[in-house]
Amino acid sequence: MREQILYYAVKYKGEWKAMEKALHKKESWHKIPYEGKYVTIEDSTYPKRFYRLQNPPWILFYEGDISLCDRSSIGVVGSRKCTSYGLAMCEHLVFQCRQQAVIVSGLAKGIDACAHQAALAFHTIGIIGCGLDIAYPKSNHKLYEQMREHHLIMSEYPSGTIPFAYHFPWRNRLIAAASDALVVVEAAKRSGSMLTVNEALCLDIPVYCFPHVFGTACGEGCNLLISQGANILMDDQDIRNIFINDLTN
Repeated sequence: MREQILYYAVKYKGEWKAMEKALHKKESWHKIPYEGKYVTIEDSTYPKRFYRLQNPPWILFYEGDISLCDRSSIGVVGSRKCTSYGLAMCEHLVFQCRQQAVIVSGLAKGIDACAHQAALAFHTIGIIGCGLDIAYPKSNHKLYEQMREHHLIMSEYPSGTIPFAYHFPWRNRLIAAASDALVVVEAAKRSGSMLTVNEALCLDIPVYCFPHVFGTACGEGCNLLISQGANILMDDQDIRNIFINDLTN
């Protein structure tokens, strides 16, 4: 089954629905060579967190330490076009969480990159929407290299798969599932961060937000979530409460 899933993943470039159809129809397959590490839904080392998803990934390609998925974790998401306030709050959050949790994010520009960079001295997981051989965006190439060696990068997509736009909303369900709690640092009302929040809520994962100044467009998503019942991060005690209330491992 492991080799079969790999074959379909490579043939269909990691597309979940195409792989589901191939598995259901028991489509013909054969063993293929593949350079790189991967784990399938049938393997004992498959991260158990992803089983709770309605559509868990059939396969995860990875570089680094897959056991980090078993650690207590905090997902950190936010705007690609972030402000100095957002960057400062992100760095402060990661510093406060440094001993208690692995930082999970999506290796995008802005808040994602800031979260990973701040966590390099500790532990961080990046979940991407393309093949592991493609650094996207290119500005994060050095960050990719550091994380490949000492942390963990994962993707549903085999090597050579380019970053199609629709991969990223689909990828967001993995960021949510890999997290014990999700922190939204900075987000507009309509953004990928809000999609990740929706995935977290479906999984009963608690959501925390930094408040933003009235009228600040890049923070309207955070303020909206707070008004709808998300946990507000007002001070360091609120950050510590994440560990007290939500980190289970």
